Amino acid sequence: MKVGVVGLGYWGPNLVRNFLSNEHVDRVVCCDLSEKRLEVARKRFPGVEVTTSYDELLRRPDVEAITVATPVSTHYALAMKALDAGKHVLIEKPMTESSEEAYRLVDRAEERGLTLMVDHTFVYTGAVKKIKEIIERGALGEIMYFDSVRVNLGLFQHDTNVIWDLAPHDLSIMDYLIGKEPIAVSADGASHFNEVEDIAYLTVRYSNQLIAHFHVNWLSPVKVRKILIGGSKLMVVYDDMETSEKIKVYDKGVDIKGRESIYRTLVQYRTGDMYAPRIDLTEALTLVVEEFIDSINMKKRPLTDGHAGARVVRILEAASLSLRQQARVVEMTPRASFERVSS
Repeated sequence: MKVGVVGLGYWGPNLVRNFLSNEHVDRVVCCDLSEKRLEVARKRFPGVEVTTSYDELLRRPDVEAITVATPVSTHYALAMKALDAGKHVLIEKPMTESSEEAYRLVDRAEERGLTLMVDHTFVYTGAVKKIKEIIERGALGEIMYFDSVRVNLGLFQHDTNVIWDLAPHDLSIMDYLIGKEPIAVSADGASHFNEVEDIAYLTVRYSNQLIAHFHVNWLSPVKVRKILIGGSKLMVVYDDMETSEKIKVYDKGVDIKGRESIYRTLVQYRTGDMYAPRIDLTEALTLVVEEFIDSINMKKRPLTDGHAGARVVRILEAASLSLRQQARVVEMTPRASFERVSS
């Protein structure tokens, strides 16, 4: 098949490279309003076709799929236009600016029998897949908390805040690993330079006392990409900045040996071994592209489908509401009760 990649800024060229490496893709057509970016793409990837016209790209019957790698404010319009043209669609994160837009795209894709997928790249990393494997076999026990830190110095955005820029990565990881609907969201933050929050703290609550916390920051002197997951049996540390041992599993925790009353609870701390499991080092974006192409060819639901994208957007939406209301806790309506929106 032929695939169109729309948007050749930071992430678009990486998508082009991976589509060209996929054995099921014959040709990639690059689309961008900038002639300069198209010229760079032509030199870097000899043989690709280029165009500045999105409408022209959609009119081509030989182009079966479109990847949208443009600013989030344009995702909805570009993706809807592609679905209406009968094209399968892969969208960069976050999926859309609102859950209403996200569910409109989900509805349209299902009506047309088309694949709609969101590029939650970290879900496809060997590290995250290994953690999912550990959780599914029950090794962690009951998950008590999910704690994430994603901070660095810059890059400042002018059209969105730090939550919408950085948090989608870890929210998509949490959504994949936890596999439950949150019941409440709250967020607090501050803006120091360009009137959008450049540092923020986001809390997501689940039933059974499971709590998730996210620290995102454009003002950190160091770059940190770390997730801690605490289970009743084992605990996991995922450090994406580590070159070799990205995952460490700790046999540490707390055991209750007896409880007569709140004042007479016998607690014993457990300190055992640590091990670092071997993980698959295949580039995550290669697996994203494979999943997208396989979902089209096999007519199967992708791992990070439109529903997964919409779930992340719903949390971001609730966080934005909480920010505007001085960190008020926003109750989350169960997904099943959401009225599906159709255009």
